[in-house]
Amino acid sequence: MKIREFQEHIRKIYYKHDYRRGVKKTLEWFITEVYEFVEAVEKGDKRDISLEAADVIAWLSSVLTLLNIDLEEAAFERYGKGCPKCNSIPCRCTYREEPNKKIICKESN
Repeated sequence: MKIREFQEHIRKIYYKHDYRRGVKKTLEWFITEVYEFVEAVEKGDKRDISLEAADVIAWLSSVLTLLNIDLEEAAFERYGKGCPKCNSIPCRCTYREEPNKKIICKESN
């Protein structure tokens, strides 16, 4: 299954709920799944990591569907030619230990 096919598959399953929930609430679910993925990685259980990774990509697909963005197109546009900064495969950028820190999400009341 290609990325686009997976996104369409998730749309067929969940679009009714995602549409009713809206982008903001669906994004909150996505962020929750990312945290669950992090917890699974920290515990080291490969089965849980696999399940949470699947949830992350499914919720990302849902958010992007609501925003009318094709995940496959976006991913290949950004990474199809290699690293988006140095345009190399493998990446030749200077190694960075820490990511650029940004606020991910504001708490909702």
